[in-house]
Amino acid sequence: MIFNKRGRGFASADCQVTGRRPSFGNAVSHSHRRTPRRWSPNIQLKTYYLPSEGRRIRLRVSAKGIKVIDRDGIEAVVARLRRHGQQI
Repeated sequence: MIFNKRGRGFASADCQVTGRRPSFGNAVSHSHRRTPRRWSPNIQLKTYYLPSEGRRIRLRVSAKGIKVIDRDGIEAVVARLRRHGQQI
C-alpha cells in the first residue's frame, strides 16, 4: 500500500482515472462557527489484469473511477492514461 509519512491514508489522494482530488471548505457548527475542513475522495487501491500485456497493474482510483473502468474497460482506460502522459 501507499502510505504517507505518518502511516495513515494515501500519500496522494487523487484518482488516476478521473483526477478527483480533495476539496476544501468549512465545517459549520450549530452556532454557525466555521472551521476549515477537507473532503477526501473515496480512493481505493485496485489491482487490474491487462490481458494485452499479460500482467497486473495497481491503480489509485475513486469510486467513480471504478465505474468508468467497468463501463469503458481497463484496456481503453489505460490507453487513455498513457495518451495523457501517465506512466502505468
